[in-house]
Amino acid sequence: MDSQKKIISPLIGLFVVLSGFLVVLKALLSRWGIDNGILIIANILFFVVSLLVFFMQRKALYHTNPNVFVRSVMAGMLIKMGVCVFAVILYRLVAGKDVSKISVFAAMFIYLLYLGVEVAVITKLNKQKNV
Repeated sequence: MDSQKKIISPLIGLFVVLSGFLVVLKALLSRWGIDNGILIIANILFFVVSLLVFFMQRKALYHTNPNVFVRSVMAGMLIKMGVCVFAVILYRLVAGKDVSKISVFAAMFIYLLYLGVEVAVITKLNKQKNV
């Protein structure tokens, strides 16, 4: 179990650091016109989706057929895109005319951070598997 905690610790670390920044920088973000609540929700959403996709890809990484890993990467990308589209549409419906486009773009940046950490961890696992 310790090995599993060690594997996901970068994702957990990113979540904790981003959550801290969002709480501490709330006033600054609001001056820039960024809705802090949207970013907190995006952080939680991307953390959960990244964990789901990460475990799916990790399981596929150790499969004997390499095509399983490729399919899991593509499925993970489709899941993430679907969740993002659904979240933006839901935000648009809930917010009405008060949609903050800059908040949506800031949430996309958070998505890129999670993607980078996830790719780095999967790449590290792949190198360990091949050694």
